[in-house]
Amino acid sequence: MAPGEKIKAKIKKNLPVTGPQAPTIKELMRWYCLNTNTHGCRRIVVSRGRLRRLLWVLFTLTAVALIFWQCALLISSFYTVSVSIKVHFQKLDFPAVTICNINPYKYSAVRDLLADLEQETRTALKNLYGFPENKSRKRREAESWTSAWEGTRPKFLKLVPLLAFSQDETSKARDFLTGRKRKVSGSIIHKASDVMHVHESKEVVGFQLCSNDTSKCAVYTFSSGVNAIQEWYKLHYMNIMAQVPLEKKINMSYSAEELLVTCFFDGMSCDARNFTLFHHPMYGNCYTFNNRENETILSTSMGGSEYGLQVILYINEEEYNPFLVSSTGAKVIVHRQDEYPFIEDIGTEIETAMATSIGMHLTESFKLSEPYSQCTEDGSDVPISNIYNAAYSLQICLHSCFQAKMVEKCGCAQYSQPLPPAANYCNYQQHPNWMYCYYQLHQAFVREELGCQSVCREACSFKEWTLTTSLAQWPSEVSEKWLLPILTWDQGQQIKKKLNKTDLAKLLIFYKDLNQRSIMESPANSVSGFFLGPAWGLQMCPSALSQGAELDARDTAGAGRATTGQPGLGSDKAEEEGTGSLPTSSSKSIQGQDLPGAPLGTGVPA
Repeated sequence: MAPGEKIKAKIKKNLPVTGPQAPTIKELMRWYCLNTNTHGCRRIVVSRGRLRRLLWVLFTLTAVALIFWQCALLISSFYTVSVSIKVHFQKLDFPAVTICNINPYKYSAVRDLLADLEQETRTALKNLYGFPENKSRKRREAESWTSAWEGTRPKFLKLVPLLAFSQDETSKARDFLTGRKRKVSGSIIHKASDVMHVHESKEVVGFQLCSNDTSKCAVYTFSSGVNAIQEWYKLHYMNIMAQVPLEKKINMSYSAEELLVTCFFDGMSCDARNFTLFHHPMYGNCYTFNNRENETILSTSMGGSEYGLQVILYINEEEYNPFLVSSTGAKVIVHRQDEYPFIEDIGTEIETAMATSIGMHLTESFKLSEPYSQCTEDGSDVPISNIYNAAYSLQICLHSCFQAKMVEKCGCAQYSQPLPPAANYCNYQQHPNWMYCYYQLHQAFVREELGCQSVCREACSFKEWTLTTSLAQWPSEVSEKWLLPILTWDQGQQIKKKLNKTDLAKLLIFYKDLNQRSIMESPANSVSGFFLGPAWGLQMCPSALSQGAELDARDTAGAGRATTGQPGLGSDKAEEEGTGSLPTSSSKSIQGQDLPGAPLGTGVPA
């Protein structure tokens, strides 16, 4: 007979289900309540008093009903194949928006400072190309190229000579000042041109820079005379403006009332008071919207052009410097409130007589620092002093490093970047060698020989706005007849002439939607997982081995007893006593066997 059948026979023999010796249902329920692990059943049996026992019966039945109810809901939900949708409405902080006119200073305000430089530039253009002055521009002096040169002594062309090289001869060049050819010494460095020519030019234009003792020289050439003259003009322009006090430069540039014609944000009107002045060395007065004034940052809860920033800008083309900039319009950059606006590096240009719409998507990135990457949290562990009054970034570190090298090698600071402590901007009078030193240092920086690229590290957390730009003609031909007079009337005394559409530019900056993308790094293997994982494994393995050994020992002991005639599993005498007893109607007891469903080894003593 199989072991299972033997156990059933013993149970039937010791536990009659019929007759006077059979336990009653009440006795069976009492035994079950005393030995079960179900919460509440034991309290029903041992509680004294009908009320307390009734309460425990109600509590237990209620709990059982709730369990069945939850199971029914779970099964019903599973078979209905339902889905849950979570809709979250959020507000996004609107970024800071910095707007600059491409022309840094009003030409009428800086004309006296740049008069000599402009005269020599005109003479150089006449000697190179031979074309006369365009007299249609009212703001130009009514004098010819020749008369502009008479009675003056060349200063800028003598300091930095402009030269024209033939393609087949680089040892000699034609001097713009004298018009004669002369020998040229030094290395020739060709710089890429922004102006592309379909046909190859017969001459290459450049300028020569030398050290103090003229023992070391370098000639910088350009395939286009436009780029050569603009670069030459820009060098002298920076030298002149570096000696002008900041307060005077602010007065020579555009005010917020002059630049901004109309302003709307999120459907509400705004004006110049909502913009903060930011003076840039190369772009003059710039104005930042939402620059955390009064410690508040504007936010928007809707996407679309109607819920962003809308401004109309007055460009005033007649006040443009003809040699410094060759295009008209404005530049705009989107950035964090604590971030420096590198308008010259990543600014977006705004065209006149156009409506420029810029849709934004926000991406926020969080990277792990060492040992996972080489990024820095705030730049405090980077051995470069931050000369910008802004939060750390890779661009700030690179520009600060170059400016520090400039002060160290050349003895002065480059004009287009902030001034380090205890340093002065470069100029001819105090630093006659600065141009040659600057160009040599810049070439070394581009070749990554200064060590700035190896020292500066990327920030661990940053925000980036992806911009999508679209253009439309503004105003239209049918609407400009009434729109321009109204805008002129609205400006009042700020604009003393009738507005022209080539003097205006419309700008719209908005979130395309409020979907913010976050990129976050997290360690794949944490310290707690490294230690707890093996620990749990070490605990589970001995536990499994112990259970297997116990089962094997029981099986071996049972087989040994069956062989030697010793009582084994299923004998009349129980090996272990149970935790509860089942009263019967006679003196005969049930021993040696567990009730069906009871834990292994749990007997029912008399």
